[in-house]
Amino acid sequence: MLDPFLAPPPFLSALALPIASTFHLTTLPLHVHEVLIAFTFYHLVNSIVAPFLSKRLFPSIYPAFNARTKLNWDVHVVSLVQSCLINVLAIWVMWTDEERNNMDWRQRVWGYTGGDGMVQGFAAGYFLWDLCVSVMNIRIFGWGMLAHAIAALIVFSIGFRPFVNFYGPTFILYELSSPFLNFHWFFDKINMTGSRAQLYNGILLLFTFFSCRLVWGTYQSIRVYQDVWAAIQTPGALTTFANQTMIATEKSISADAEIMRFAGDRTVPIWLACTYLGSNIVLNTLNFYWFGKMIETVKKRFQPSKEKSAAATVAMDGARPVAEERLKMEIDANGHKSVLAEETRIRRRKG
Repeated sequence: MLDPFLAPPPFLSALALPIASTFHLTTLPLHVHEVLIAFTFYHLVNSIVAPFLSKRLFPSIYPAFNARTKLNWDVHVVSLVQSCLINVLAIWVMWTDEERNNMDWRQRVWGYTGGDGMVQGFAAGYFLWDLCVSVMNIRIFGWGMLAHAIAALIVFSIGFRPFVNFYGPTFILYELSSPFLNFHWFFDKINMTGSRAQLYNGILLLFTFFSCRLVWGTYQSIRVYQDVWAAIQTPGALTTFANQTMIATEKSISADAEIMRFAGDRTVPIWLACTYLGSNIVLNTLNFYWFGKMIETVKKRFQPSKEKSAAATVAMDGARPVAEERLKMEIDANGHKSVLAEETRIRRRKG
């Protein structure tokens, strides 16, 4: 599939050439406009759209937030918008890109399609924005989010070499769980903690996170490890073409011809394999860690805490002696027959 998006302006491709040459990101000039469009769009959503809509949709809640919570809220809005858009785009490319669906392991490692490049461009733009926000607000979002932003940006930028360009849409489907994660956070902030809506959303969150990130993600990680290992063990498997060492500045004319257009007669450098696979391991490790945290969070929302249960037990235990003492006083005043009646009634209640 050729890139269905607009062609990059020549001046942007020219500006991207130094970066592309330095880091060997061969196809970046073809998609630099998509990176910048995504970065700018998410910045505008964060700084203008999210505050504007939030004030009108939640006039008594959003303005009362402190600066830290407002920042978190706006970032969650961006994440919600991004995850919905990129998931639709990735699924569409995976469904319609015939050249992609017919790739063998060599093409999955060194091949390229414009559709995959487009997904990587828009995803890289978001993760570049995410990295900037994480760096500027490290005290709020923490080192875990910074590590995630760095690893994700590396993974999707390496695809511009191109290297495992095929797996760009595959791994972006991690984001299928993000809408439910964001809604779970929003429910807490709009005073719907413990509601049925949050419960149903929490079930969907755990299901999508487990299935998309842990099951699908782990399976696809194994596949990419296998493909990269095959490439490392089979050096020089492809034919060299004269124009394949050049940085791309023009879109391909034929979808079939562009698949191995930038492949070259290459092996996989160990540093490249370690960087990509290492970043992938970081992302998968974070996913397993976060899944455990999600289970704990959902449990806290819908299970009574041990402190509350203990307090209720103490209150009930403390009430029993008072009731018994009051019955004894009534027994002394009313005589023996009343004693038998009261004792019988007590036994029935306990049984």
